[in-house]
Amino acid sequence: MDILQSVWDGAVSWLSNGLIEASGWQVLAFTLVATHITIAAVTIFLHRSQAHRALDLGPITSNFFRFWLWLTTGMVRKEWVAIHRKHHAKCETVDDPHSPVTKGIETVLLRGSELYRAEAKNQETLAKYGHGTPDDWLERNLYSRFSWQGVGLMLIIDLLLFGAIGATVWAVQMLWIPITAAGIINGIGHYWGYRNFEAVDASTNVSPWGIVIGGEELHNNHHTYPTSAKLSVKPYEFDIGWGYIRAMEMLGWAKVRKTPPMLKLGEVKPVADGKTLEAIIANRYEVMAKYATELRAACGAELDRLKAQGGENTARIKQMLIAKRWLHRDQDKIPAELRDSVAQAAASSAALTTLVAKREELRQLWTRTNVSAEQLVADLQAWCRQAEDSGIAALRDFSMKLRAAKIA
Repeated sequence: MDILQSVWDGAVSWLSNGLIEASGWQVLAFTLVATHITIAAVTIFLHRSQAHRALDLGPITSNFFRFWLWLTTGMVRKEWVAIHRKHHAKCETVDDPHSPVTKGIETVLLRGSELYRAEAKNQETLAKYGHGTPDDWLERNLYSRFSWQGVGLMLIIDLLLFGAIGATVWAVQMLWIPITAAGIINGIGHYWGYRNFEAVDASTNVSPWGIVIGGEELHNNHHTYPTSAKLSVKPYEFDIGWGYIRAMEMLGWAKVRKTPPMLKLGEVKPVADGKTLEAIIANRYEVMAKYATELRAACGAELDRLKAQGGENTARIKQMLIAKRWLHRDQDKIPAELRDSVAQAAASSAALTTLVAKREELRQLWTRTNVSAEQLVADLQAWCRQAEDSGIAALRDFSMKLRAAKIA
């Protein structure tokens, strides 16, 4: 009886406190740290390194992340990488595995993991997009072969360490990636937020501070420069994943392959040439982002003028507010119900009409694929000449910056 009582007391004590008798705050701290490591493993190893080849990881970090992901997600590397690459290749089309544009935001938010599992069964996807992922003995005989046993082992570890509450810790760990990555980034990151760049898809930055989801919050930046190891581009943006990468690079555990291109300005050339065109096309997203700033400023100036004239311009002020929000976007990105208002606002100002027309002409430098390089250089020269003769100071200054563009 004494032995049974001792076993019973030990079992109750373990269920109540676990082997390490951690306090509630310590359990919470472990949960937050563990889930953050999982996020770091997904964004650095799976996403930036494996899917996009933006950096190379040394054996220490690579093998740690592989083991940790086996414990905390059970995801098979080839499946995750293939599905993500297909998402970029087929973004916002019916073939996109998890686009809220085609499948609906509610479906992606609530059933993101189901969409992932369904696409993982598509052998064509795995064969076409899953190349270059680990295929060593560990991958074949442990990580891929026994994918669910890793999360089972994590459950045992959590229960041993914390007792009954360990089941809750484990549940949070298992839900972390489906909620943050499959739900928030794949869903909200293509539905709501701000855009630094006019990427061809609907990607948005969910927050300028990429901390909770390891920098993945900066999703529009990522879709603009998918092969970049760094996701932040603006001075006010923060990518904690990039901080970890830089730390690992200093330790010799990682090597960055690519970061976002930066538009470099040199001396203003008398006439734009082939090198100027090359620099502009290479940095076209940044060029258009800077042009968008000029368009918003012009709308702001027009708003101030209308407000100064008094209350009779209420309808036009409303139109101009809409234009300030949408005029810098490509036509197909403006909601259909707002296009007439935006067009009327632009037509009400000669300066705005010119700025919008010149934006589209500038965009033609890289959207036309059936024109020779010589013709494109001539078009750029004509664009600069017309911009500087337009009488619009902002357009003249922008043209001079373009003539100063150079290859980094």
